[in-house]
Amino acid sequence: MASETSHTINLALQGGGSHGALTWGILDALLEDDNLIFEGISGTSAGAMNAVVLAHGFAQAAAQEKKVDDVRHLGRQLARQALKQLWEGVGTMGSVGKMFWAAPLPGSKQFMGILNQFLSPYQTNPLNINPLRQLLTGLVDFETLANPAHPTAVPKLFVCATNVRTGRGKIFSGEEVTADAIMASACLPQMFKAVEINGERYWDGGFSGKPALYPLIYETKRRDILLVQINPKESDVSPDTARDIMDRMNEITFNACLLAELRAIGFVVRLLEQKRLDADRYKHVLMHRIDGGEVLKPFGASSKVRADMVMVRKLFDLGRERGQQWLQQNRENLGVKQTMRFNENVG
Repeated sequence: MASETSHTINLALQGGGSHGALTWGILDALLEDDNLIFEGISGTSAGAMNAVVLAHGFAQAAAQEKKVDDVRHLGRQLARQALKQLWEGVGTMGSVGKMFWAAPLPGSKQFMGILNQFLSPYQTNPLNINPLRQLLTGLVDFETLANPAHPTAVPKLFVCATNVRTGRGKIFSGEEVTADAIMASACLPQMFKAVEINGERYWDGGFSGKPALYPLIYETKRRDILLVQINPKESDVSPDTARDIMDRMNEITFNACLLAELRAIGFVVRLLEQKRLDADRYKHVLMHRIDGGEVLKPFGASSKVRADMVMVRKLFDLGRERGQQWLQQNRENLGVKQTMRFNENVG
């Protein structure tokens, strides 16, 4: 049960294909800590899937327990179970080749890469087959999630997708968080048709917010934001093949919006520390970061489409270890001071 030493934080979860299994491991370590409370979660792409499954665990608990502390205690257990089901489902589908873009066949990734350069998903995937939708809807009751019995015990969700027409990010929250919204947030335009919601078409949220931080600033009360970053900031290898060049371009593009937000937050924080802004009008955000990019560097960008069970379990173990390390080193700073150095991310 939560004690007097509990800390309430917000989570910001990046996407990155099967690398989202690393985030699963990190979340498992965080959920194991009974004294951590999650007020809000912002997620994009695979980060959105992790976010919605985690929040649904708490929504399920809210339907079973009456006291808020009991909801949070049971919610952590149910969230861990649901995340395990999600990623073991992904691993199972990847292992048997059910997800054609992640099939463990010799040369399959190279073949799909060449195919996607010349053909759109409207030609290569005309039926818009996406087995992740079926997996997700089997795990999440979106009606229960939208109307939880104890709203204060269930993390607020913010899911980002990119409006194809305007190029702007759209944040889905509350009752707007549906299976379509999650699929939109994870809709890579090279692989899937755009997801249509209320007459607008959407692509992957990574083009406009990976993940979006501003909802956690304006829509929650707590100052602490823990960013789980799984896209590498830097690359030690200069790409020289078409596939590697495209992968690195995507990493840079998907990190750009995040870096812009971090620059803005860092600027406001400096002004607040210098007492040049009104502290009653501006939130003094405390940023923290778990860097998964360094752990994932040896795997390479192309491994984002590898989703077999061996890969998923390995990433989970690495993520869990990373999450435990971060808690051990930084937990005492929650609510006190930020532990992320802005110049490391935005310099």
